[in-house]
Amino acid sequence: MHDSMQQRVDGLAALRARSLMAIAEFYELIGRPAPAPGPLYKAVTKGNAWHIIEIATGKTKGFCFTHRAAMHFVDAMEAGAATQQGGR
Repeated sequence: MHDSMQQRVDGLAALRARSLMAIAEFYELIGRPAPAPGPLYKAVTKGNAWHIIEIATGKTKGFCFTHRAAMHFVDAMEAGAATQQGGR
C-alpha cells in the first residue's frame, strides 16, 4: 500500500478507536451498559435465491436456495466472525 494511503488508514483507525473509547466512557458516566454491536450479515432474497450480504461493505458473501439454509449460513458467518474478533 502506498505510504500516504497507509497513513490515512492508520489515522482513521486511530480516530475510530478514540470514538469507541469515548462512547464507552459516556455510557460508564451515565451508569448504563454500552449497546451490543449489531449483526454483521443479513440474508436478502433475490429472485429464487437468498444472498448473504455483509452489512458493512454490501458485498455478497454467499448464496442459498432456501430460507432455512440462508439462516444457517448467516449464523455460521456470525459465529466465524465472533471467533476471529475474540468473541462477540
